[in-house]
Amino acid sequence: MKTRHVRSLLVIVAALALGLPGATLTDAQSKGTIKIATQTPLSGGQASIGESIKLGVQLAIEQKKAALEKMGFKVELVPYDDQAKPDVGVANAKNIVADKSIFLVIGHFNSGVAIPSSEVYKDVQLTMISPANTNPVVTDRNLLSVNRVCGRDDVQGEVGARFAKDTLKAKSAYVVHDKTTYGQGVAEFFRDSSKKLGIEILGFEGTEEKSNFDPIVTPIKAKNPDVVYYGGIYDTGAPFYKQVREKGVKSTFLGPDGMDASDLVKIAGKTAVGMYYTTAAGPVALYPKAKDFSKSYKEKFKKDPEPYAAEAYDATSIGLKAIEAAIKDAGGKLPSREAISVNVRKTKYEGITGHIEFDGKGDRKKAGYFIMRVVSDDPAKWGDNKLIKQLQIDPPALKK
Repeated sequence: MKTRHVRSLLVIVAALALGLPGATLTDAQSKGTIKIATQTPLSGGQASIGESIKLGVQLAIEQKKAALEKMGFKVELVPYDDQAKPDVGVANAKNIVADKSIFLVIGHFNSGVAIPSSEVYKDVQLTMISPANTNPVVTDRNLLSVNRVCGRDDVQGEVGARFAKDTLKAKSAYVVHDKTTYGQGVAEFFRDSSKKLGIEILGFEGTEEKSNFDPIVTPIKAKNPDVVYYGGIYDTGAPFYKQVREKGVKSTFLGPDGMDASDLVKIAGKTAVGMYYTTAAGPVALYPKAKDFSKSYKEKFKKDPEPYAAEAYDATSIGLKAIEAAIKDAGGKLPSREAISVNVRKTKYEGITGHIEFDGKGDRKKAGYFIMRVVSDDPAKWGDNKLIKQLQIDPPALKK
């Protein structure tokens, strides 16, 4: 028996050495493991989007890891739950950078979590490619390790204000935000752009309330604005809009990409139908290359992709290409984290969401912005929301 085992082993070794068909790399002969981490909310009120981003990454790894495997490396996904909390994200980031087999981070969903967490990644030049963080500070720090495949809130706020002025013919607006880095930031950009366009801002308030918005709804009803704008995420935006409408306010509802989730109508029901939102994540059906992605996603995960799943897929694909290039530069060995950061910034990619390349500070050139209208209170029909306008806009230059 021992002789036969030795002969079998020799045959396998010989086959691998000759590169014969059917020969595979065993764990013992692997050059190492390349881990890709995600940081998104996987629990709590924002878990539906966080999970969708993670699954977009998972699908990209499964479909595109072959090139790295042929080079002799195993590729693994390591998901982290940042709970949409900055302190949790930073704690996770410290664990991530300590694991030297992690070479890429895809995340986050919340800019308020991404910004402090990326300060941890920066110290070791660990690349972060964000599918969803829109606050300008994410890239305006001009960090080599930080990039995003989506647009920015300074642009998104202006897009929303121009829509309110030119299409909705709004003369007044009342602005509320959730006091987060993202929510307050996009609300301020909408407010400031609206003022420049001649829209009167009747109120600007921040609240950390998550369920009872009566103290804010009362003055809104009294002032009767043309538009009510909420800067924040759907888990608080939905109950806010619901209570505003139930109190008899007839204003048009408008929000940013934080509203872009099927859970919005799951919470707000019919009160959300007819509202508008701007988003940096286009409906998947609009992307020419998205048909196969949507089919594969639904077949594997038994549900439709939520917003930013396609962006997560593209972000991961770019990261994998950059890792492959860095390995080649390193003579087939594991590269440094910094080498991957350099290659990510140089990568040009034709993805599901279109052509992607980064400017010098990590912003996507020609990012997409979409104005949408909610058409149904059925969460399964979120993908049927009506496209009102689609724009491609360059990011602002870095302010010196």
